[in-house]
Amino acid sequence: MKPMRSVLFVPAHREGWAAKAANKGADGVIIDLEDSVPVHLKDEGRQVAARSIAALKDSHPDLGVYVRLNAFETGLTGDDVEAVVIDGLDGVLLPKSFGANDIVGLDALITHFERRNGVSAGKTGIIIPLETAQAYADCENMLEASPRVQTLFAGTARDADVSRSIGFEFTPGGEETLYLRSRAVLACRAAGKNHPLVGVWQDLQDPDGARNFARKNRQLGYRGMVLIHPSHIDVANEIFTPSEQDVVFYQGMIDAFDAAEKQGLAAIVYEGMHIDYAHIKTARDVVALYELLTRKKAS
Repeated sequence: MKPMRSVLFVPAHREGWAAKAANKGADGVIIDLEDSVPVHLKDEGRQVAARSIAALKDSHPDLGVYVRLNAFETGLTGDDVEAVVIDGLDGVLLPKSFGANDIVGLDALITHFERRNGVSAGKTGIIIPLETAQAYADCENMLEASPRVQTLFAGTARDADVSRSIGFEFTPGGEETLYLRSRAVLACRAAGKNHPLVGVWQDLQDPDGARNFARKNRQLGYRGMVLIHPSHIDVANEIFTPSEQDVVFYQGMIDAFDAAEKQGLAAIVYEGMHIDYAHIKTARDVVALYELLTRKKAS
């Protein structure tokens, strides 16, 4: 899975909107066939989505390109998968899933249409959006249900499917979803998925709230944020990129430890802190992530 700090929802039937998101700096897009597409425009949305995927493959090859399907309960999922599982698609999201069996069924659908559409077997990934009580309760098993699963997207939105299903009342501080978000991060990391996603921040009149939401979730272990508005792209990209100050600190730690190691030492004091091999692994991870993200930005 490509590291994605900012992943913007765009309505599938809006031609050109996915490319606009990429041009504004989003690391990924979710072309939405579900809630943002009127029922009578679903067929048109599939056609536009397919054209968008093909165009983005050539114009923005580093962009993560995903499609949110319609839920199984609608009877539209198969038509969606048939239309969008094509070259250039990185993966799909199945909304309102309830457990591992849904992921097994989705895997089977994708496998069928990869073969039908001439897509390399196994190429299409799955991001699992957690937006029901059942999905949160079974998220560990859902991660293991298919090798296609890339990560979880922990939904916490106000007055949406997830809050209705679980019954929490949204607050800007997020205490009511702290357990849910923590469980999703832990499940991802335990399954070897290192880029858990969180979202969304709905209040477009509160940019400070969006920044605080992103910062708190980065501290919790998230590595990217799903967005509903382009104004949040720069915020997410900034918060989920290690700062230059962090990189200077950790590179200094690596350099000091390497010098000490040559003298036969495996533990040092750096900036007043005890440092050993465990800390150096973390330092190298931070520096490597920064280099990957800044290299992507430069390209």
